[in-house]
Amino acid sequence: MDQTAARKFEKDIIKTYRKDIWSKFIKGIKQYNMIETGDKVAVAMSGGKDSLLLAKLFQELKKHPLVDFELEFISMDPGYSPFNLELHKANSAKLGVPMNIEESSIFEIVEKNAKDYPCYLCARMRRGFLYNLAKEKGCNKLALGHHFDDVIETTLLNVLYAGTFKTMLPKVKSQNFEGLELIRPMYLIKEKDIIRLMEANDIHSMNCGCVVASGKTSSKRKEVKELIKDLKRNFKDVDKCIFKAADNVNLDSVIGFSKDGVKHSYYDDY
Repeated sequence: MDQTAARKFEKDIIKTYRKDIWSKFIKGIKQYNMIETGDKVAVAMSGGKDSLLLAKLFQELKKHPLVDFELEFISMDPGYSPFNLELHKANSAKLGVPMNIEESSIFEIVEKNAKDYPCYLCARMRRGFLYNLAKEKGCNKLALGHHFDDVIETTLLNVLYAGTFKTMLPKVKSQNFEGLELIRPMYLIKEKDIIRLMEANDIHSMNCGCVVASGKTSSKRKEVKELIKDLKRNFKDVDKCIFKAADNVNLDSVIGFSKDGVKHSYYDDY
């Protein structure tokens, strides 16, 4: 571990970027009741900037605990290139975060079965692998590094390309892994502030690290990201309004909605 680099990163989280990083991390945990006394939380580390920050935030939280909880760091190698795997290891070592990496052949399986459209299958398999790993470690919570921008982009992706109003929840119980709950503690943290923190600490991380979709990844999320960027030029708080919309749904003014798998329609009352 590079103690100087780790200490600077920790200081930046707590002090330099406190308002935009640490305070929003703590606010999200409290607001959505993500961590309770007795929880054992598995923090998933993918090698990207978001999960690396998440790991450091949880390390700091153990120093300043809101409640008594246990912590486990988990990581997987789905078939990263040698460069990306070494980058993942180097960044973790630099900042003093244990990896506990487990190997899998997910990229190989995806390339054989879904080479043309790999992202959906890859994401499902990686999530399932992490759920299994968290259960094996005796954890009841799995923390992922999704942030504010992931939330609003997912909301617009569903509206524009799926024809449904559905967002990314701050916490959700697993349907396939009993007793395990997924939490997103960086729910309120904006990506631009994560990037600022990483640049200030000279941390260069991989993206998803996929060797199957490299160079041909679906552009839909990029399109939505650019759309939000364009909208913000005329209305700087448009991202906040998109985020707030999912917390401010007026069921008296929608034509239909689903609840617990049951479809409800405006026309049911007529």
